Parts: sequence; C-alpha cells; structure tokens
Amino acid sequence: MYKSTPHISSPLLPERWLLVDADGQIVGRVATAIAKLLMGKDQPQYNSAVDAKTNVVVINAQAVKFSGKKTSDKTYSHHTGYLGHLKTRSVAMMMAKQPTKVLGQAVSGMLPKNKLRKVMLGRLKIYADAAHPHEGQQPVQVKL
Repeated sequence: MYKSTPHISSPLLPERWLLVDADGQIVGRVATAIAKLLMGKDQPQYNSAVDAKTNVVVINAQAVKFSGKKTSDKTYSHHTGYLGHLKTRSVAMMMAKQPTKVLGQAVSGMLPKNKLRKVMLGRLKIYADAAHPHEGQQPVQVKL
C-alpha cells in the first residue's frame, strides 16, 4: 500500500501579516526571529520549497541595540565596481543615515540563498519609527 505525505502548495496558503516591535532588541536576535517568520518555520505546514506568504512589518528599527563592542568595531562594506572603491561605513554611521538597512541586511544574511530569498525580502517591511502604512492589513503583534 502506497502512502504519501500531503504537502500544501503556495496558492492554498493564506496570506498573513505580522507586526514585530524591534525597540530595545538586539539586532541579531531580532533578525533570526524575523527570518524564521518569513520562511514560515513557525507553521506546521512548513516546506522549504514553498513561499509561506508571511508579510512581516518591523517598527522602531532605529531603536535596536548591538551587543558587545559592535557599535565601535563592526563595519559594513560594499564595492562600487571600480578599482580601489571599497566603501566602508561604521555601525554608528549606518544607524544615523539608514537604520532600516542595518536590520534588512541582517535578515537578508539569515535567509536561504535561493530563488525564494528575493520573494521573502519583498514581504519584509521595515520602518524606523512606530508609524507604518499597513494598518489596513491588521497585522498581528508578535512577541519576541
């Protein structure tokens, strides 16, 4: 007798909206929790090859903290494509100019490196303060 495990496909999954408050949280711990929510690992029908259709709204991204001496030692770097043009910025400079990008890069590094990564990052909405335009979707508050 042949038995197979039923797997749910992406069109059958309901879309859900979650709200995460990052105020006073450590960046790495918040990013890990957000990555798990985006992948759908908190749902019983988790499948790594299926989009979980989870939209995560993160508020208060400018109030995240770093543990240890990362505020003085950690740097973010990117290359422009020209010879000798490696640009580096400290955490303090990134938090002053683009506080949402710090948390976005941390979450991006924790997601799987496959075709669903871009889809998952498209479902991540990060805002520096408590105001966000997604009240109409009625996001459910998630405690971390």
